[in-house]
Amino acid sequence: MKPDLSVNIAGVHFNNPIMTASGTCGYGEELADVFDLNKLGAIVTKSITVKPREGHPPPRTAETDSGMLNAIGLANVGVDKFIEEKLTFLEKFDTRVIVNVAGAKLSEYIEICARLNDIPRCDMVELNFSCPNVDSGMELASDAKLAENAVREVKRVFSKPVIAKLSPNVTRIADIAKGCEGGGADALSVINTLVGMAVDIDSWKPRLTNNSGGLSGPAIKPVAIACVHKVYRAVSIPIIGIGGISNWKDVIEFILVGASAVQIGTGLFVEPDLPVKVLKDIQKYLSQRKLSSINDLKGQVRLH
Repeated sequence: MKPDLSVNIAGVHFNNPIMTASGTCGYGEELADVFDLNKLGAIVTKSITVKPREGHPPPRTAETDSGMLNAIGLANVGVDKFIEEKLTFLEKFDTRVIVNVAGAKLSEYIEICARLNDIPRCDMVELNFSCPNVDSGMELASDAKLAENAVREVKRVFSKPVIAKLSPNVTRIADIAKGCEGGGADALSVINTLVGMAVDIDSWKPRLTNNSGGLSGPAIKPVAIACVHKVYRAVSIPIIGIGGISNWKDVIEFILVGASAVQIGTGLFVEPDLPVKVLKDIQKYLSQRKLSSINDLKGQVRLH
């Protein structure tokens, strides 16, 4: 028998642990012609805000060594159009749908999650507490008490599982994780991008119009691995690992340090079908190790 790739996160069944990362695949339409979205464990939408946002002016992405910088500025269609048009498109697929939610203040997170609560196609929300390229984007991500309260308030209006997305741009990520857990978070996404900057040496201007942005890609994977491991030792709720995944080996590495599932983001720009490519190799690896389930790997790193 083939090894079982299914995972359970906060009572929700996923056919496999591979998800897309918010902001890297739009609302799913962009990838639907590349591969069958039903093969994903979940699709995580780009961040949704109360009102539509145009985001920052271009250039808002820049390639870096082993990664990329982005300062999109949470460009999105707003919650009304998202529910009317984007979720309607996703209804035809069986994969789980996780809606990433963002706001300038807590009341906006609450308003969006209240709207999504009665939408059957929204299986979970992922609270974007950690966007490094918008004003006040780090406030909730860097204060354990604020994060705890924010999760608690969202839980009052959203009855399905709530994921808090954490930032590496903090002093002690485990403290923030424990705060979110205390507020009732059902799972954690670890990590968002690191703050980065690049300068054009001909014009002497930053390569992004926002001056700085979020660094993602293979360059941040060791940071992400360390953060997942720290958080895994600090909390008892599931963790979704994110950061620099570019092949199946990276997925295994995240699960060994404690992730229940992973999200692939920047890797989609290089190989749009990467999420489905890794599944076959992961099953082969499990078979070679005589493991019956992907869950047998979770947290099994052998520390020195």
